[in-house]
Amino acid sequence: MPPAPPPKRHPYDQWAPDARALDLVGDKWTLLIVRDLTGGPRRFVELQRTLPGISTEQLRSRLNRMVADGLLTRQRYREVPPRVDYELTERARELLPVIGELARWGYRWSWSAPRPGEAVDLGAIFRAASGLSVPAGTRGVLHIVVVHPERGALHYGMRARDGALEYDERPVPDAQARATAPERAWIEALGPAGSRTEVEVTGDTAFANAVLDAIHAGMDHHSARRAAA
Repeated sequence: MPPAPPPKRHPYDQWAPDARALDLVGDKWTLLIVRDLTGGPRRFVELQRTLPGISTEQLRSRLNRMVADGLLTRQRYREVPPRVDYELTERARELLPVIGELARWGYRWSWSAPRPGEAVDLGAIFRAASGLSVPAGTRGVLHIVVVHPERGALHYGMRARDGALEYDERPVPDAQARATAPERAWIEALGPAGSRTEVEVTGDTAFANAVLDAIHAGMDHHSARRAAA
């Protein structure tokens, strides 16, 4: 039997829907764990890798709490060494548009080039884009390749359907387009400069640009607002 989750440290104790929601997801790391499980189940050690700065005990405590709150399922496998996967419930998956809008707000009000000591994981940006809206009729998969200086080619998928983006971490052989660039060029493309001059696109260029525009929409709005000021 899994250990009982720790009690909430700072419950809001208020009969209001936003306070009730924050009782479940307002703790540090909770929404980022949801974000990083967007593409499917992950093991404990994989979550540690995608969440730099979290301690082993913090992560264990938060996962126990999220399982108890019905946000995650925990699947144990009889393997050596033991394997445990965590996966989002439908309840948690309904948070993805919220995370997408939070990312949009971050683009508009707090975005900048990477700060000293700040971990760069471009996959986190793509995962946070789940739920963002795309123009009506935009449908298909964009295969994104980030050429990392040490880890080699890293592959990500963004699927557009039903007017929204979905993150896909599995192979995407049915992609309508492919966008490839070194990590530093993707930082330029997704940072304040928004420059895609080094991003090589093959396949349906218009579709690729529609997806990348949707990911970068918050920054585009911010740039327009500053230009009009």
